[in-house]
Amino acid sequence: MKTRELARQAKTASRRLATADAEVKNRALRAMADALGRRAAEILVENQGDVAEGRKKGLSGALIDRLLLDEQRLEGMAASLREIATLPDPVGQVVEGWRTPGGLQIEKVRVPFGVIAVVYEARPNVTVDAAALCLKTGNAVILRGGSDAYRSNRILAEVITGAVLEAGLPGECIQFVSSKDRGVLVDLLQMTDQIDLVIPRGGEDLKDFLLEHAKVPVIYAAGGNCHVYVDRAADLGQALQIAVNAKCQRPGVCNAAETLLVHEDVAAEFLPEVTRALQERKVKLWADARTHDLLKETDIKLLRATDKHYATEFLGLEMAIRVVQTLDEAVEHIAHYGTGHSEAIVTRDLEASRTFAERVDAAAVYINASTRFTDGGVFGLGAEIGISTQKLHARGPLALKELTSTKYVVTGRGHVR
Repeated sequence: MKTRELARQAKTASRRLATADAEVKNRALRAMADALGRRAAEILVENQGDVAEGRKKGLSGALIDRLLLDEQRLEGMAASLREIATLPDPVGQVVEGWRTPGGLQIEKVRVPFGVIAVVYEARPNVTVDAAALCLKTGNAVILRGGSDAYRSNRILAEVITGAVLEAGLPGECIQFVSSKDRGVLVDLLQMTDQIDLVIPRGGEDLKDFLLEHAKVPVIYAAGGNCHVYVDRAADLGQALQIAVNAKCQRPGVCNAAETLLVHEDVAAEFLPEVTRALQERKVKLWADARTHDLLKETDIKLLRATDKHYATEFLGLEMAIRVVQTLDEAVEHIAHYGTGHSEAIVTRDLEASRTFAERVDAAAVYINASTRFTDGGVFGLGAEIGISTQKLHARGPLALKELTSTKYVVTGRGHVR
């Protein structure tokens, strides 16, 4: 099917979906969860083909981890669908309302965007997450996944679309772009008459590509060059746990820390311990001259860091390290290299924590906690399409409310102006 026809069908389906009853949408979500279970064997066979091809291409371990599906992950996806079905439906919610002095009743009401195109890389779970969240919010969705997960995305889209039809909703509300041609993607990004919003889920390269080519509005859920700053007043036991967790718990995700900043007053005590812990977990360490000097008498293996390393989202077991003289220097480093995703300070100094929280420009700022918590489910928002690192409309987890717009409904009694 040509891309424009696919988009046109999505637009038509979106009008019906926008007024669908909440229980019908929830029934569709539960049907999608059941279908994942029934067809798990087929899905895993297709996914194994993607993984095998990815290994042949030399994809990193972190990228293979993103790509991989197994029974446990499919069960988690199904559980997420059932959880979304239990969440309040945002469509039709009255955000606020008031009566004017002249007697007009004004209500600000949540409504769907219409058609949302979600463009993502080697993350087959996004196929299900994006479709589910868009369906719940009354939006038709156009799914354009990365070529590395093509087989997985195709079978998942087929499975959930069938479930939506069973529930009595138009199957066209979930559209899968089968073409791997980037020219088709460019066409999609410019269909302002059919598509209302684009959300990319991937790294900075994908974000930049969309910002260059898109005429449709974009909310980018992009990469995370995240930092952990260990302040002079840090509890170093906490700092060790947070730094290791933020880097190693799941290194291939956007809220994993990529750079460790350490105040010079605690560097001599803290760096030997934290670098040893990271090295034991197979983390390659890129460090500045000061760190090299402090650890020159140890057996810690360090590589020389450059600007390139501080600007890199490694998405794997690599980390950059830098010793800073002040909190201000840490904040400046984050401002220069960060992507506005998630940033953490470890400190027992209330003033330092307040300064960091006020001055660091990011979607999520952590005080004495790992950056790994930036997640819609962890925040109690339910599933999310991604983490928005921009500031217009939505910032942070893109959950149900963030996938709606608003309109004003004004009621009068024959009012004229």
